[in-house]
Amino acid sequence: MAAKIRKGDLVLVISGKDRGKTGKVTKVLPKANRVIVEGVNIVKRHMRARSQTQPSGIIEMAAPIHVSNVMLICPNCGEPTRVAFKITETGDKLRVCKKCGGVISDVKTA
Repeated sequence: MAAKIRKGDLVLVISGKDRGKTGKVTKVLPKANRVIVEGVNIVKRHMRARSQTQPSGIIEMAAPIHVSNVMLICPNCGEPTRVAFKITETGDKLRVCKKCGGVISDVKTA
């Protein structure tokens, strides 16, 4: 099954403690149905020193958020939208915005 949200997409968080925030997807975890969005779902992690260059301390990092809690922002119309798939005559599969009908990206190349 093709991914509706991919690395590099701009998304809006629609539920949870960070509802209303937007950010760029930095990592997609397809087996867990989760995405990591920069600046969203920040957690504090107590890290032990690994080497002389990396000291111990409390670091803040983005934790995964479920893919159903984010909504893709269309690069064409700038609105949060659902994603449809369209197959062209040449057999290419495209992600399409449900609101404006604009092509978001090619599934094979992106």
